[in-house]
Amino acid sequence: MQKKVKVKPNSKLQKIDEQPDGSLSVHLKSPPVDGKANKELIKLLAEKFDVPKSHITIKSGLSSRQKLVEIDTN
Repeated sequence: MQKKVKVKPNSKLQKIDEQPDGSLSVHLKSPPVDGKANKELIKLLAEKFDVPKSHITIKSGLSSRQKLVEIDTN
């Protein structure tokens, strides 16, 4: 399954909001430095969808706030 994700780094709290169009808005505590925010994003999505972190891949937008994430739920 693919999800469009809008990342908001440097937030005070971690949370995932599902938008009406099915995309996700994710608030991360980590700064967007050295891939820290991407690692936190993968960890949060793994917890939300109850899959191992290895089943989540950032397909596009590694250095962007708008990302396309692939989640393997098998």
